[in-house]
Amino acid sequence: MLKIHNPATGELIAEVPQASAALVTERARAARRAQPAWAAQPMQHRLDIIQRFRVALLAELEPLAVTLTREVGKPISQSRGEITGLLARIDFFLDQAEAAIAPEDVFDDGATRERISHDPLGVVANISAWNYPYFVGGNVFVPALLTGNAVLYKPSEFATLTGLHIARLLHEAGVPSDVFAPLVGGGAVGAALLEQPLDGVFFTGSHATGQRIARLLAPRFVKLQLELGGKDPSYVCDDADVPTAAESLADGAMYNTGQSCCSVERIYVHERVHTAFVEAFLSAVRGFKSGDPMDEATYLGAITRAPQLGVLDAQVADAVAKGARLLCGGARRPGPGNGFEPTVFTDVNHTMDLMREESFGPVIGIQSVSGDDEALALMNDTRYGLTAGVFSRNGTRARSLLARVNAGSVYWNCCDRVSPRLPWSGHGDSGIGLTLSTHGIRAFTRPRAWHLRTP
Repeated sequence: MLKIHNPATGELIAEVPQASAALVTERARAARRAQPAWAAQPMQHRLDIIQRFRVALLAELEPLAVTLTREVGKPISQSRGEITGLLARIDFFLDQAEAAIAPEDVFDDGATRERISHDPLGVVANISAWNYPYFVGGNVFVPALLTGNAVLYKPSEFATLTGLHIARLLHEAGVPSDVFAPLVGGGAVGAALLEQPLDGVFFTGSHATGQRIARLLAPRFVKLQLELGGKDPSYVCDDADVPTAAESLADGAMYNTGQSCCSVERIYVHERVHTAFVEAFLSAVRGFKSGDPMDEATYLGAITRAPQLGVLDAQVADAVAKGARLLCGGARRPGPGNGFEPTVFTDVNHTMDLMREESFGPVIGIQSVSGDDEALALMNDTRYGLTAGVFSRNGTRARSLLARVNAGSVYWNCCDRVSPRLPWSGHGDSGIGLTLSTHGIRAFTRPRAWHLRTP
């Protein structure tokens, strides 16, 4: 049995049977049998089903949000925001899926016609994440289903109840149970899933696990997408609107208790505005309420995975030992559960783990820089490349900097933002492949080249 605890209180809230290796194999075989009939359905049939799923999410918004908050420790207002935010992504997929995979005639001279069609991959594994199970999962299973694939869905063991609700709502909307099959459990279930004959694997999680999956699948040439971590930087130029930048970056660093792959994790500030920025940033952070995630006023909830508290403790100790200045926080929150105080450091540098390794918690370092060249060098001094931002009143200056940053998504005067219209991807250890946008719809298909000659 998989035991599910509330990370904010330590309370045992459920015990759920884990999938056996035999059940994983059985569901994979059933998905293989069911996929051709699903792909043969008219696109409108699949669109109607996902539209009903959308309606069901909204109808059950409150109980779904409560479940998410109880099992991952996300503040209740942010749980509601995640579910309602998924609706816009569903709308994008519903609007764009048919055109994105429509056959394309690319040449016709009267005798020979050349065409590209987009066929479903077949059976895909969706190994999803706990920090945004609706967003991260929906980026995969919605376009995968719309494009005619069967999905073997492994929700994170830390968001199991949410994953089961997603499966229930999809089945009630009309997706056959063999076409979307949930597989509950931890690493052993994931390992059993990867042993199946799959046509695609879409994983979101840690770099270490991503590496293991890549090594395992390499001999089989299975399509693989890895959405991994980041150490996302932002630079505040000397001409920035400092109060606005501070407020935006405080939210970008601390939202979801810092447990976002695109959380702001490093801030570089031009020395001319460093003092003013730090004062404004601290003011914003001190205004965030920590505590009970079920409290409507709570902004900082719990750390979902208890072992991550040790990572945060170690980063704080390392930074202090190397001369960083602790301005607030720096310790676990008293009381039950996995609470950690919002933590802000200055006088940091790249010898510190805080500025090099993913924190995935409410911890941030702010480093003063002499100008754009130093800021750019430090922003690129990382093995990750997910997002990066620049705050400046000068668009030309900002775009010039952002064009030279190694990142899949770049931001001018904003941060920690995802749009369904834009591809979500990373450089380096942040992963391979992409989701979202029309490119993210086609990611679940393979092109077929047609050479058609009139007799």
